[in-house]
Amino acid sequence: MNQLKQWKDVPAFADSRDEAAYWNATELDHKLMDNSRIVPDTRESTTITLRFDPRMLARIKRVARSRYLNYQSMMKQWLAERLDSEVRMPPDNKP
Repeated sequence: MNQLKQWKDVPAFADSRDEAAYWNATELDHKLMDNSRIVPDTRESTTITLRFDPRMLARIKRVARSRYLNYQSMMKQWLAERLDSEVRMPPDNKP
């Protein structure tokens, strides 16, 4: 059985039969599952408002649903990952 180690390695499927066949032959790596788990943040959070094009929001929700995640949590995860990479990137490599 194949092991999926990164979410980005999930291919695009032509139809639901192809997707079912893929998941029948593939299991998720335990590290991927552990890293995908949403750990409640005990810190206080602030509510903000963002405006999205409805089509973009629909695409985001579809991606989240395919990963069995809440779309808002997935977006927070994306932002946190990008912020970490921006902070770690040396100033001379920034665009």
